[in-house]
Amino acid sequence: MTLTEQVAKNIIRKLLKGDDYRIEVVTLINAEFLQFAIDFFKKIVDAKLQSRYITVDWYKEAFLNPKLPAKEIAINSGLNKKTIHNMFNSSTKEIIIDAANEHYDVLYESIKNLVETEHELDLTLTIKFKNVAVDLNVSESLIVINTLAVKRAELRGGLWSTAGKRVESPLMTTLCKLYSVDNKYYKAKFKKDNAKGFDREIDFYLLKDGKEYLCEVKLMGSGNPESADAVIARSTNVFVADKLSIQNKNQLDHLGINWVEMRSKNGFMRFKLALESLGIPHKDLVGNFDENLETIFKEIFA
Repeated sequence: MTLTEQVAKNIIRKLLKGDDYRIEVVTLINAEFLQFAIDFFKKIVDAKLQSRYITVDWYKEAFLNPKLPAKEIAINSGLNKKTIHNMFNSSTKEIIIDAANEHYDVLYESIKNLVETEHELDLTLTIKFKNVAVDLNVSESLIVINTLAVKRAELRGGLWSTAGKRVESPLMTTLCKLYSVDNKYYKAKFKKDNAKGFDREIDFYLLKDGKEYLCEVKLMGSGNPESADAVIARSTNVFVADKLSIQNKNQLDHLGINWVEMRSKNGFMRFKLALESLGIPHKDLVGNFDENLETIFKEIFA
């Protein structure tokens, strides 16, 4: 699950032009989900054909197999890894396997009772692959549908969260370069994530006379007080958002926080006011905007 460089560019381009960037994330979610669904259906055909069982136990044997990655076991049971961690304050593989099996058994019993109650309902899901077809009864179909729903929810949550983090530094760098801010006046701080083994960016700063001015990007909808409160708590100096409510703006103005609402009249151009307020040397916009943007993208995504 990755938010590609091209998608990041598309999001930044739409933000700078005051357009809705969400279609880029939705398109990525759809692509990821449909690929998962196709691969999942192929696995179902293979698992049911090879199963030793004539009951729904074939699903549990194949898709809750302890040899699978913990994340897959959780999804296949109708949970996700984050939910299990929140429930048990841990997400070791042993805990995930236990939680997944327990949840699956409860889910199966719930579906079984539902099917017995709604005895007039008849549903058969047929999956064909390479001239081979398998039929899933009502209970099996509902388990498969539930797994697909959980996976899509996981993708949505993960990619929406990733979108903001992925574009924060390149968006801020693009804004600085559009106004010809010398790179000595800004920086992105990185922190080593030992668990994952790579550098993880945490903050972007504008710099002047030894002072660091924290910048924050939140691709939130207007009227989201939680994100605004987080900005205040972190002593942010420049706040860049997709949309802001009048209440958000008044609150930020009262606290002396420079804000930029991308999807509004003049949109990103309000960043110039932030530069002026903080005394960051810069120049007015010059040249063709689209051509300048492509040149900047080549530099920062090199």
